[in-house]
Amino acid sequence: MNEHIEKVSFPDSCYKPIIDFQSWRVAVLRFCDDLIPEKIENMQKHLETDEVFVLISGSCNLYSAGTGELPGEIIKIPMEMHKGYNVKKGVWHTHTLSEDAAVLIVENQDTSDDNSPIFPITEEMREVIK
Repeated sequence: MNEHIEKVSFPDSCYKPIIDFQSWRVAVLRFCDDLIPEKIENMQKHLETDEVFVLISGSCNLYSAGTGELPGEIIKIPMEMHKGYNVKKGVWHTHTLSEDAAVLIVENQDTSDDNSPIFPITEEMREVIK
């Protein structure tokens, strides 16, 4: 590579930011045990930003649950490879990945636990996700 091009590697598992620039971040999400339906612990929503997901390998299901104070009805969205999915600001969501999955994520660099409330998943919610 030359001095004008930065080359970064994808992580082997879980979530890892790979490029931060000004106000945005590119990250990669790979499979980890926390992302199987039986182990999903919460849904989250981002109060200040949309979040874009692009499936680049394997399979991933996005789950959305509305924009209310608490999550509403859970809707499963099987992602299609190489399509962008923009989860709008304030939408409760989570996801499950296959073991061979890789998902590219684009979000604001300041997206954090401070501006992204979570809601613990109930057993009822987990059954819908399964």
